[in-house]
Amino acid sequence: MTYLIDRRLQGKNKSAVNRERFLRRYKAQIKDAVGRAIKGRSITDIENGEKVSIPVKDVGEPSFGHAHGGVWETINPGNQEYQKGDLINRPKGGGGAGRGKAGNSDQMTEDDFIFELSREEFMNYFFEDLELPHMIKTQLTATTEFKNQRAGYNMSGTPSNIHVLRSLRGALGRRIAVGGSSRKRLIDAENELETLLLAGAPLNDPIVVELKRLIHHLHTRLLAIPFIDPFDLRYSNRIKVPKPMTQAVMFCIMDVSGSMDETRKDTAKRFFILLYLFLKRAYDKIEVVFIRHHTAAAEVNEEEFFHSRESGGTVVSSALHLLDKIIEERFGAGQWNSYVAQASDGDNWDNDSVLCRQLLVNTIMPKVQYYTYVEITDGPPQNLWEQYSQVPDHHPHFAMQKIVTPADIYPVFRELFKKQPK
Repeated sequence: MTYLIDRRLQGKNKSAVNRERFLRRYKAQIKDAVGRAIKGRSITDIENGEKVSIPVKDVGEPSFGHAHGGVWETINPGNQEYQKGDLINRPKGGGGAGRGKAGNSDQMTEDDFIFELSREEFMNYFFEDLELPHMIKTQLTATTEFKNQRAGYNMSGTPSNIHVLRSLRGALGRRIAVGGSSRKRLIDAENELETLLLAGAPLNDPIVVELKRLIHHLHTRLLAIPFIDPFDLRYSNRIKVPKPMTQAVMFCIMDVSGSMDETRKDTAKRFFILLYLFLKRAYDKIEVVFIRHHTAAAEVNEEEFFHSRESGGTVVSSALHLLDKIIEERFGAGQWNSYVAQASDGDNWDNDSVLCRQLLVNTIMPKVQYYTYVEITDGPPQNLWEQYSQVPDHHPHFAMQKIVTPADIYPVFRELFKKQPK
């Protein structure tokens, strides 16, 4: 008889290699689908998988058929119209506008090939554009962290988890319980034999012989009780419980004036997504608040935050006033960890930038855990940048960086949230 042992690394998932090969082959189509999903998804829904549709023409495989070789001629009976060498006109019809009755043709057409990306695969394609190192990808795609906690004892487990004291205690109790009656009879028999011998009974007396036989039998029976039995073994039981988390609120502030085009908004959204995933690893509950502003600020939903079109000037202080009001009314009393991410192209009304700095230094920064400002522009720093650069002198938990292309998002993010020296 032949035994086959499968030691391949993918274990039971035999199609893992084929799936990876398929993902590599259609990487361009999958990245396009992921890009469309990012634009249409909510920030808080970014961690789910995605259904990807690939046109049939892209997944078609070459096929081989058998045909006659060389030059050959055939004679078809019933030909009364054509002779050898005649040219046949192209058949009329075709190229219609798609109107007409249903046909009776049995020609089959194929639908597009649709498959679903897993959560890990979707996140890997999302992080690829941000140029994250592999270690950071692994950390951000990780699921909820758990810790081991003792929860009593089990009767089965691995040898490394045997609880010696509890097992020996159980074995001692079992030996006492199982041998209790025999041990009592043994003591009675030994006392009775000792009494008879002191009274002068001969050794060949039938009663003495029977007592000796009974004592020997009871000794043998007690010695047959095992010192420890598999039934006595107890194993330490450990269960996984979620690590205790606290709650946080993430404020997304974005300039939606005429100078912020769709490309800048898409870059800002990717930065907000990365911040949300970063906070998700540290907090169990996260509220997301969207504040958009031009000359006036408003709290909106995510759809309006990223896709509503506005024009006109920019007054950043209106967003900071609204931010302070929301914190005071809904996220105060020290029960929330507040994080603020502000994205702008740097344009602002000149007299307003000084007011923004004063609001940050005196009012907002003492109420938040971290405030980050990213300026999405390829031009020189604007007046808002110059005023914001003075805030870290008063509050070290304020950080600011500049983003030019989507590839700069992760380096900027890493610089903003790097560990500070103690």
